[in-house]
Amino acid sequence: MANMLVHQDLTTSGNGPLVEVFDDRVEFTNPGASLVEPLRLLDNPPRSRNQRLASLMRRFGICEELGTGWDKVVMSCEEMFLPSPKVDDYESGAGSMKVTLRARVPFSSMLPSDRVMAAYWHACVCYMEGAPMGNASLRARFGADEPSASTISRLIRDTVDAGLIKPYDPNGGRKYMTYVPAWA
Repeated sequence: MANMLVHQDLTTSGNGPLVEVFDDRVEFTNPGASLVEPLRLLDNPPRSRNQRLASLMRRFGICEELGTGWDKVVMSCEEMFLPSPKVDDYESGAGSMKVTLRARVPFSSMLPSDRVMAAYWHACVCYMEGAPMGNASLRARFGADEPSASTISRLIRDTVDAGLIKPYDPNGGRKYMTYVPAWA
């Protein structure tokens, strides 16, 4: 919620931050399109529309002003074995951004697109922590529902095909292949 307040576009009228709570998800909608490409939210330096508000919220102990909000969201989803956050960036009109946090879903029930995004964000987290993503780390990311190595290999291939990740060392052995985000 602190991220919503700091990053909202205060120049638009007729709308404001909106939080909707459902049985299986929480949706955060904010006025103003993202200042950063949504797929790069994890590694970009901080950018805020409302510096004075961010500074005040830091002094109150609500936020840090370090640009780590999205990092914490993604890492928390991984730690609790939740689906990755879903980001919708709406450019029409004044623009807005919606982030959806969803309840736990077994790997077998996840949509293929959700699996691919989980693999992408996991590769980003691993890259930020200084270690490329591997089959074992991605399997562990899904917790007790840990899918088989072959299922994860197919997911990695799908994520590579989507252009979201790439091999860390394309000449490395297949069995020990590791991956980084495509932008790395």
